[in-house]
This record gives sequence, C-alpha cells and structure tokens, in this order.
Amino acid sequence: MTSTRQDAWTQDEDLLLAEVVLRHIREGGTQLGAFEEVGRTLSRTAAACGFRWNSYVRKQYKSGIELAKKQRKELKKQNSGEEPASISEAQQPEETANSNPVLRLRDVIQFLEEYEKTENKLQDVVNENKNLIAQINKLQDQVSALKAKNNTLENNIQLIEEDYKALIEIMERARKMVVLQEDERSKKVKFQMDRNGNLERVEK
Repeated sequence: MTSTRQDAWTQDEDLLLAEVVLRHIREGGTQLGAFEEVGRTLSRTAAACGFRWNSYVRKQYKSGIELAKKQRKELKKQNSGEEPASISEAQQPEETANSNPVLRLRDVIQFLEEYEKTENKLQDVVNENKNLIAQINKLQDQVSALKAKNNTLENNIQLIEEDYKALIEIMERARKMVVLQEDERSKKVKFQMDRNGNLERVEK
C-alpha cells in the first residue's frame, strides 16, 4: 500500500491542483475526479486535495472557475446543439465535489495534524535562525574587539620604532662627538726628539 504524504503543500502543487480542477470543470467532469487525479500524482488522499482546494486554492481562482464553467457550457452547446437543461445541472460537478463525503471529519483532522507538524517544523527553523543570528552578532563583537586591539598594538609598535630611531640618532651623534674630540687632541699635541735623544712635547 502506497503511503500518503502529510507534508505542507508547495506553490507548484497548488498550481497543479488548480489546473486539474479547472480542466475537469471545463470538460464537464467532477471536482472529486480532479481531486483523485491530483492525489494519485502527488501521493496524497483525494480528501486532502479537496480540503486544500476548498480552504485555500479555490479563493485564488474565482475568475478561472467562472471561465471554465462558460467553456463547459460552450462545449455542451457544440456537442448537443442546445443549452444546458438548467443552472443546477451546470453546477452539479461542483456540488458533488463539495458534498459531505469529500470532507470527512477524519480528513479534516488529518489536515490539521499535517498543519501542526508544519508549524512545529517552521518554529524549529525560526528558533535555529535566532540562534544563528545571536552567534553572528557575538562573532561580530569579537571581530570588532580584535580590530581595536590590533590598532592599539600597531600604534604602540609605531611609537617604539620612533623612539628606537631617536635613540640611534642620539648614540650616533655622541659617537661622532667623541671621535671629533679625540682627533682634536691628537692634532694639538706632538712629540719630537732633541739632540740628546730625549722626547719633548711640542704644542701647536
């Protein structure tokens, strides 16, 4: 036995349901037959298809339903050469589809259970989305804090480099001054040997 689906209806499934029902109305068939056809295609019960049509999809295709009824009348004219017997006869497929056997209590309960499951899944997705947003906000705060810390470290490194360059310049100047003083001293004092072979200091 093929298991029937109990998940939420998608937009494509609603579109398929509308197309099949409108075709059945246009061709003079019953909506119940349309629900059974859609049910076989989508692995859903005919009752679930009928409930979906009457509770939601039908409201979206009011003009399409009227057009399908007019086309059905035109087809009857072409086939029989006369008008439909009465308005009630023209509306018979819709009334048959809307009769009580289509929407039984257990089918309504099954639909509500499916809806509840869908709501629970949706709530789980919403909760997970909130958790992810909270994690993203936390990570963004951490990134901002790391950027601020990085900027502080870069500024400190720049200050240290400037202080280091200034210290090197001071040490270089001091070294040049010492060398210059030594040169000056060596230039000012000289020694020479006298006639007796003794060294004597000669001032410049």
